[in-house]
Amino acid sequence: MNAQKLIDTAQSIVAHDKGLLAMDESNGTCNKRFAKLGILQDVETRRAYRELIVTTPDLGDCISGAILYDETIRQSSKEGTPFLKIIRDAGIIPGIKVDTGAKDMAAHPGEKITEGLDGLRERLTEYFRMGARFAKWRAVIAIGPGIPSMSCIECNAQALARYAALCQEVGLVPVVEPEVLMDGDHSLERCRELTERVLRTVFNQLYAQRVMFEGMILKANMVLPGLACPIQESVKEVAAATVTCLLQVVPAAVPGVAFLSGGQSCELASARLNAMNARSNAPLPWALAFSFARAIQQPALEIWKGDPANVVAAQNALYHRAKCNQAARRGEYTAALEETSALAHA
Repeated sequence: MNAQKLIDTAQSIVAHDKGLLAMDESNGTCNKRFAKLGILQDVETRRAYRELIVTTPDLGDCISGAILYDETIRQSSKEGTPFLKIIRDAGIIPGIKVDTGAKDMAAHPGEKITEGLDGLRERLTEYFRMGARFAKWRAVIAIGPGIPSMSCIECNAQALARYAALCQEVGLVPVVEPEVLMDGDHSLERCRELTERVLRTVFNQLYAQRVMFEGMILKANMVLPGLACPIQESVKEVAAATVTCLLQVVPAAVPGVAFLSGGQSCELASARLNAMNARSNAPLPWALAFSFARAIQQPALEIWKGDPANVVAAQNALYHRAKCNQAARRGEYTAALEETSALAHA
């Protein structure tokens, strides 16, 4: 393990005002999103869509790293240029999703355990040799009657820690993602309480597995009321609850927190990130960045719809969302930016 390289890469991922683009949807998830829009679901269509993303002009101005899927990291443009080369040439750090998905947890109805530790050391070594410089593993924690159980939290936390240690061993920065889901009618306070409990357990396990905090990134959910909760707090209240929670449990040695969007609308995800970065309190010990998938990709996908004639318009929409989130990192995002940024790049 080269500790300094890990630290440098982790710092680069959250440096300045950039963030991560999560384009690591599994083939099944990608196909489901295509199906909703009437887009053909096959290897070539997925490749064409991913080419649209990685060839978006000036994307590296806003995006520091791209999280890829196993199929994607091996694909090339129509002209034969590997996606990895296109990404690196844009000044973007390539990363890779390495878990194999969340499966039903035995004897725990309604709860999931993320799998993929078997053979992980060998897969990580291959990805590093291919050119990836960071990896991602996602655990999902549902809130509901009687859940989450501590067993579910602890098992997922241990898996995240073992994954992170293996990543650092081979030279990959681990992006550690324990996601407390938005689904349900739980309150903001219930989400804050459970997010704190989950993160505290995760960092205890990371410490036990000797993971170097300076060489990792936390990918966290924002503290939000459930989608079905009748009380939906304001943008500022969400920002305050999220920052307060993180200050309780995230070590200062961690370079940055990159938030997932988790089903939020594009505009709300940007506004909430902006409110955290615009706060006038004392400086935070870590950067607050973004690692959005749908909150950057969805408008572009809806414009593209599998039609090559729509590629440029879709790329403009993708860049626009990346630019809005870059502004949110600076605490400079406004509703007016939604219009001016889109027009400037059209």
